[in-house]
Amino acid sequence: MKPQEQQVDVFIVGAGFGGIGQAYALRNLGLSIKIIDSLPDLGGTWLTNTYPGALSDTESFVYRFSWDKEDLQTYPWNRRYLRQPEILEYLRHFAKRHDLRKYMEFNVEMQSAVWKEESHVWEIKLSTGQTFRARYFIPAMGSLSKPNLPDIPGISMFKGIAAHTSHWPNDLDMTNKRVGVLGCGASGVQIITKIAPYVESLTAFIRHPQYTLPNNDRMVTPEYRAWVNENYDTIWKQLQNSLIGFGYVESNRPLFSVDPARLQQLLEDLWNNGNGMRFMVEHFCDITTNEKANEVVCDFLRKKIYETVKDPKKAAKLIPNEICARRPISNDGYYETYNRDNVSIVDLKETPIAEIIPEGVRTEDGTVHKLDVLVLATGFDAVEGNLVRVNIVGRDGRELKDVWATGPKTYLGSFVAEFPNMFIVNGPKGAFGNVVPAVEASVEFITHAIQRAEEARERHGSHAIVEATQESADEWDQVCEDAAKGSLFNKLKTSWFTGGNIPGKAVGVRAYFGGLGSYRAIGTSATKDTWKGFEPLF
Repeated sequence: MKPQEQQVDVFIVGAGFGGIGQAYALRNLGLSIKIIDSLPDLGGTWLTNTYPGALSDTESFVYRFSWDKEDLQTYPWNRRYLRQPEILEYLRHFAKRHDLRKYMEFNVEMQSAVWKEESHVWEIKLSTGQTFRARYFIPAMGSLSKPNLPDIPGISMFKGIAAHTSHWPNDLDMTNKRVGVLGCGASGVQIITKIAPYVESLTAFIRHPQYTLPNNDRMVTPEYRAWVNENYDTIWKQLQNSLIGFGYVESNRPLFSVDPARLQQLLEDLWNNGNGMRFMVEHFCDITTNEKANEVVCDFLRKKIYETVKDPKKAAKLIPNEICARRPISNDGYYETYNRDNVSIVDLKETPIAEIIPEGVRTEDGTVHKLDVLVLATGFDAVEGNLVRVNIVGRDGRELKDVWATGPKTYLGSFVAEFPNMFIVNGPKGAFGNVVPAVEASVEFITHAIQRAEEARERHGSHAIVEATQESADEWDQVCEDAAKGSLFNKLKTSWFTGGNIPGKAVGVRAYFGGLGSYRAIGTSATKDTWKGFEPLF
C-alpha cells in the first residue's frame, strides 16, 4: 500500500446514534473497524444542537438502545423527556461502557468514497490526507445533520450574531438582547419558549405556523421508574412490533366511532397528557389517514390556540392553514409565550423578508426589525442531504448524487443497487417513527448482511459482495409509495419528510410508513433468512 494508505474491514462515517450503534453490533465479529466524524467528539446531532431548550420529543425510557438490558435498568433518567446534555452524556456513557471510542477519530472529514472494482474495496479519502481501503463502507451520517441555510439577500452584512440552531455557539448570551427567530419547527418552538423570559425583545418570523401541543414534561417518580424496569421486556417487544415505536400501544379506534361528547373528552385527555406523537396515535387510528378526522383535530387545536393566546391578532398569525400532518411538535408553554409584551410575530406570508441589513431584518413593507441576534431555526436538508453532499461513487463511476437526482432510492433504507458493500444506517426509505429503534433495525439488517458475507467469504475464500438488485430497489420504492398513499404526511409538499423544504430538491416519499414492526419483519427475513432482493454473494 502507498504511504498514508491503511486497510480496514469496516469504515463507518458518523459517530451519532447510527455510527455508535453499528460499531456496537460489529464489535465482537473479529473485524477491524474505523469510525470518523467531522465533529470534535461523538454525539452527532446531539453534540451540535446545543441551543437553549433543545430536548427530545420521545419519552426517556425508549430514547436509548435496547440491546444492553442491564444498562436499560441502571442508567439514570429522571424526567419524561431528555434534554440535549443528557442525551449527549448517555451516548458518551454507552460508548465508554462498550469500549467503542478506540475505533473513533474526530475532526476528520470524508472527502470521497469510491468503489474499486478490481480489488473489491472502497477507497476512502480523508481531509487529513489519509486514504483507507475498506471492504465494507457504512455511512451513518444522520437524517437531520445537514443544516438548511436560507438564501436571504444581505445576510453576510448583518452586524449582529447570526446562528443556526444546528451549530449553536455555546458562548452566546442573549440576555437583554433583541432577538429574531426565523422558523417555527421543533427547534424554533423550543428556543422561542426558552429565551422569551430573559431577552429584551423576541420577534418570531413565521411563514408556516405549525400545530404545537404541550409535552407535559415532568419529573418521574421512583415508582414509575421501577415499573419501567420491571416491564422493559414487554415494552420493547411491543415497541418493536408497533407502528411508530414510541413505547405505547397505538389505537385501532377510528375517530368517528365515538360520540361527539366522548370525542372531545378524549381529545382533551390527549392534550393534557401531552406529547405530539401520542396525540396522533394513542386514542385514534385515523388522524393521519382520514382528512375529515384530521380536520376535527385541526379545529380542536385551533380552538386551543385562540383560547391560549390572548391577542387575537397574534393568535391568527399562529393558526396553521394546512392539515395536521407534519411530525407533531410538542413543548410546554409555547403559545403562552406570545402573551408576553416582549414577544411579537411577523407573518412572512403578509410581509416577506426583503433583505438582511446590518441593523437587522427589513420586510417588504419597509419595516426594519432591529436585532442583536438572528436565530436561524430553518431546519435541515434532511434524510439524504449529507449523503449527496460528499462524493460517493459506486460501480462504473456512478455518483450517488446523480443516481438520486430525482429522489433517493434504496432497498430497505440501507442498501443501494450498484453500490456494493455500502450500507446506510437509517437511510432514505427507512422506517418512520422513533429514530432509535429505527436505527437499531437498520443496524441489525446491516449486521446480518455482513455476517452472511463473512461466512460466505470464509467458506469459499472469495470476495463476498453484498449488493441489492435494481429490481428489489424498484420494488421497495413502490412499497414505500403504496404505504404513503394512505398517509396525510405525504400530502404536505413543503415538509422535510418529502424534501419540499429545500428549493430544487426532488419532492417525494422518503420513509416507509408501513410500520416499524412490518419493516423489521421484512428486513430481518431478507437479510437473515431468505437473502431476497440481493445479488448472489460471490
